[in-house]
Amino acid sequence: MTASNNSLNINEIRDQFPILHQQIDGNPLVYLDNAATTQKPQAVIQAITDFYTQCNANVHRGAHHLSDEATRRYEKARDTVANFIYASDRKEVIWTSGTTEGINIVANGMAQRLHSGDEVLVTEMEHHANLVTWQQACVRSGATLKIAPIHDDGTINTQAFASLLTEKTKMVALPHVSNALGTVNPVKELTAWSKEKGALVLIDGAQSIAHGNVNVSDIDCDFYVFSGHKLFGPTGIGVLWGKKAVLQDWPVWQTGGEMISEVTYESSTWGELPNRLEAGTPNIAGAIGLAAGIEWFTRLDLNAVQAHEQALMASALEQAQAFEGLKIIGNAPDRISVLSFILQGSHPADVGFLLDRQGIAIRTGNHCAQPLMRRLDLPGTARASFSVYNTLEEVDALFIALKKVQSMLA
Repeated sequence: MTASNNSLNINEIRDQFPILHQQIDGNPLVYLDNAATTQKPQAVIQAITDFYTQCNANVHRGAHHLSDEATRRYEKARDTVANFIYASDRKEVIWTSGTTEGINIVANGMAQRLHSGDEVLVTEMEHHANLVTWQQACVRSGATLKIAPIHDDGTINTQAFASLLTEKTKMVALPHVSNALGTVNPVKELTAWSKEKGALVLIDGAQSIAHGNVNVSDIDCDFYVFSGHKLFGPTGIGVLWGKKAVLQDWPVWQTGGEMISEVTYESSTWGELPNRLEAGTPNIAGAIGLAAGIEWFTRLDLNAVQAHEQALMASALEQAQAFEGLKIIGNAPDRISVLSFILQGSHPADVGFLLDRQGIAIRTGNHCAQPLMRRLDLPGTARASFSVYNTLEEVDALFIALKKVQSMLA
């Protein structure tokens, strides 16, 4: 069947994604690389086209109709994001180029506040963007980077995490969901423990944002970052959300137009949020496109979306567990629709290549998590990741194709 929940018509959803209706080497495209980027519905494509064909102009400073309309759509997009993540103030939504820039904005400011003897805590499951960035902030400031370990099943070792938290801990940065394993971390609990020690908390939400029910007010973290292209929106746009009380005097990331209050030849002062952290001409079309992606997504029954994704994952796990010679990497009881695996005796790159020849698009490699792969003693994994437009037939197609791959590599 094509739908795992009666309140979702998956075929109707798929019809809204032009890219899905093509063939690869004569085979129907089966797109299972959603953790890397999601595909874009026609509504997003149309919103970007409409901006460029109806009101392309710079925002905020124009004295004409096009600029007024561009500004209206751009700032409406900020409201859309704020409502989607339950922000308490629209000014807490800062446009970025993506998750990586959001982390860098926070780390750049934090590096100016850290001192020798201070500590930053991350986890063994970090994406490079949330590891290297803090590593370099510690190098610049003289602070110490601490690593919270994980269990062999891919879950965070909460006891060890808690023991690493001290009064020296000034920043805690961790993923809401592991991009390599699909593990969902108990971020609300970990945030509460961290704040008891007086630390600021940043959550990397790149892998969680497209699955619904992200509530930054409920988590009570200080920063939450994500990318638009993983949320059915365009590339090159993302969001840094931060509590207003924290962001309002955060060290500026870039200087230039838009973010200033007053400039003389001798000195300059910065504007208020959100402008002070948004120097230069923004990605206007990107923000509008991201808002269109969120609006498209939230028109769906999000409970049904989650149920459908859980059904896809349950089918994938059942077939993977019954597949002789296939090993699942990461077995957290709370996980989002990511299946990392290895075929015994095969390199992940070969598996990915041969799947592609059958029209199956997955990810292979270290998934920008080299330290995690070393922790697991692996060169990398093959990773299939699912989204709302995927079907149970596509899960079946993955394992039928893997049988062929296994026979070819035997």
